[in-house]
Amino acid sequence: MNKLLFAGAAAVALLPVGALAQQLTVFGPWLGPDQENVEAVLAAFAEKTGHDVRYTGSDSFEQQIVIDAEAGSPPNIAVFPQPGLAADMARRGFLTPLPEGTADWVRENYAAGQSWVDLGTYEGPDGKEDLYGFFYKVDVKSLVWYVPENFEDAGYEIPQSMEDLKALTEQIVADGGTPWCIGLGSGGATGWPATDWVEDLLLRTQPPEVYDAWVTNEIPFNDPRIVAAIEEFGWFALNDSFVAGGSGAVASTDFRDSPKGLFSAPPQCYLHRQASFIPAFFPEGTVVGEDADFFYFPSYAEKDLGNPVLGAGTVWAITRDSEAARDLIAFLQTPEAHEIWMARKGFLTPHKGVDTGVFGDPTLRKMNDILLGATTFRFDGSDLMPGGVGAGSFWTGMVDYVSGKPAGQVADEIQASWEALK
Repeated sequence: MNKLLFAGAAAVALLPVGALAQQLTVFGPWLGPDQENVEAVLAAFAEKTGHDVRYTGSDSFEQQIVIDAEAGSPPNIAVFPQPGLAADMARRGFLTPLPEGTADWVRENYAAGQSWVDLGTYEGPDGKEDLYGFFYKVDVKSLVWYVPENFEDAGYEIPQSMEDLKALTEQIVADGGTPWCIGLGSGGATGWPATDWVEDLLLRTQPPEVYDAWVTNEIPFNDPRIVAAIEEFGWFALNDSFVAGGSGAVASTDFRDSPKGLFSAPPQCYLHRQASFIPAFFPEGTVVGEDADFFYFPSYAEKDLGNPVLGAGTVWAITRDSEAARDLIAFLQTPEAHEIWMARKGFLTPHKGVDTGVFGDPTLRKMNDILLGATTFRFDGSDLMPGGVGAGSFWTGMVDYVSGKPAGQVADEIQASWEALK
């Protein structure tokens, strides 16, 4: 008797164990502990279906998947760390559209579902748009970190809106403290932390359609709305009273060192905006949820743009079609496929049907609640832009901005670099 996996309104029939089993190859970016995690998920899928599932991980995934596709020997499923590469491969005819009904399932079952459909929808070689990518395993960037003891000692409360956050920033200065620790240093990638700030602030000052048109350059980088988002970042970063070390230290402070001011006595700063990975650079022994905590980087109450969340994630696509590949996409729609990894480490999901009590880490559960509360999700914009911009002139332009160059001039120069690539 066939086992059934329910995906939306339709039941997807999976193979009976041991009958007509197929070999399924999955290629992704994970090595080490994350490879063990994804293999646990794939093992559960194999047990349900009888398919022979083989995962290969690589730290040069982006290069190798293109080589394999061009050679005619791709895996059945490829796990892309960035949707831009997936979109490019769809245009070249290297991806297969996901099964009919998958887009409707995502809309109904993922928080901010339409956002995830949009992020996985690409043009095929004929110019027709289809859903090619299924997002599974997500990261959140819209977080502000703080030390609860410092807030308690000073009588500060968690801000519920951007207006509240700005008021708290000014209150900390009035009380004789310094609100923010900000650092853009990152070796050859110096400047990237500021791109996250600008992306988050653009989502909080403009509708998501503006963000979407910006990352494709349909709206140019020097559009007044984009310049205004850069200047919103400047409200925080260019005020000497607002930043530990003064605004002049922002560009030269390494992002890995920048949160350390939260933990000094007395605190050198009270707030630090950074993605979910930053606790790796907190002082040894710091317990998140006790010694340090975080809250959602809030939206403007007056702008009525909902609760946007900026982040990243992996997108799963069919690179060599088979029944087993389609079965795996169906399995990824079940709560079980998410809960297996949730019970381990380093996994967030927008799936509204999961039991968040499965999280082994209360910090991850809290981050996931932010993700489930999102009305809009957008992928890190610089990762969607051409490399010469998103990992080039945007980075250096933000360093120029915090070093004194006007936002309009910086935006003009980034736009010129983009046009030079066309």
